[in-house]
Amino acid sequence: MRTVQAPTIPRPTIPRPTTPQPTWSRPAERIMAAINRDPLTAPHAFRNDALLAVVAAALALALALLVGDGRRPDALGWTLLVACNVPIAWRRRRPLLVLLAVVVCVAPYHVLDNTHSAPTPATYIALYTVAVTGRPLRTVLVGAGVIGLSVSVMLTVSMHEALEVLRISGWVVAVLFCGVDVRVYRQYVASIVERAERAERTREEEARRRVAEERLRIARDLHDLLAHSITLIGVQTSVAAHVLAADPERLDREAVAKALDDIADTCRSARGELRTTLEVLREHGPPDVRGPLPGLDGLSDLAEAARLAGARVEQTVRMAQAPPAVGAAAYRIVQEALTNAVRHAGPEPAVHVAVDERDGALHLSVRDDGTGPAPGGTPGFGLVGMRERARSVGGTLDAGPRTGGGFEVTAVLPLATTGEGAG
Repeated sequence: MRTVQAPTIPRPTIPRPTTPQPTWSRPAERIMAAINRDPLTAPHAFRNDALLAVVAAALALALALLVGDGRRPDALGWTLLVACNVPIAWRRRRPLLVLLAVVVCVAPYHVLDNTHSAPTPATYIALYTVAVTGRPLRTVLVGAGVIGLSVSVMLTVSMHEALEVLRISGWVVAVLFCGVDVRVYRQYVASIVERAERAERTREEEARRRVAEERLRIARDLHDLLAHSITLIGVQTSVAAHVLAADPERLDREAVAKALDDIADTCRSARGELRTTLEVLREHGPPDVRGPLPGLDGLSDLAEAARLAGARVEQTVRMAQAPPAVGAAAYRIVQEALTNAVRHAGPEPAVHVAVDERDGALHLSVRDDGTGPAPGGTPGFGLVGMRERARSVGGTLDAGPRTGGGFEVTAVLPLATTGEGAG
């Protein structure tokens, strides 16, 4: 029997609304980008300055032909007028030398009483470049020198021309102040960009630090979990093997079944806690979601697991609740201490776990009467991990052999903590 599939109807494509951009915004953005850009590092600087020199020369020739504030230039005048615009092509690289070259060409041009307005574009461009690339003090000195030199040159022509230069010297000051303002504005924009880049670097460093802390936290959790579970499984397996090998003819099936059930329970518990620990590596939720943290209510399960491994555990817990980070740190410290007791304290060690609250802090101790680790053995990461757990919530931890024999771990964990949080 053939099944007929219903035809699929294509979903209509809905165009996304776009914000209309005014036609004048693009030229305005280009102008603002040119103003914000550092003139010494701008791309195609020489090409743009060469085009500017051509435009300034064309404007100077037009002024010489159309304005009548002096006689029309002769061959030497035209040469000097064109020559004063040529250095503009190198104005960004050597602003002072360019200004000096312009003055060297303009001074004899004015002495010959040619059209005095014609060299103005080249002079203003050179002055603006000096102001926008130099310090304010240098700009003031250069402006005073140019005005003084211009007045001196015009005095050789006539007193009227010298007074006219003094009258229009305000334009020179305006060009210089414009260059200084643009330079200050560029420095302001550069400082904003630098602060933004520094903030971005700080965010990246903070992100890397958080990733490193999260990796360390996961490594501690995995170490505590696997060391505890594998130790218990090893002890319970040894018990089952001993029961099987002790008297094969009179096999205690109930003891073997109980040992195997204990191993299965430990595996299930380890698998569940491992799944909770590794949930942080999944991408289903935000990065800060860590799942439920173990706490003081899980200490009884740890004690029962240690009893199944052969330890005689007594508990004295006088606290019902603690902050999540402090409770998780206490849980992991007790877990690692019980694991070490089962592993190193010898057969059937007596272990006492005490947890209480004093002076605004959680005090815990785990002590046993065993033989302790063998001297000269390779130290593991258990004690290091426990100290890191305590430090992560602003607490302290001490561990070492007891005076009367055995081993003891004590920790003080502040209840009002601002640490990174242990999980």
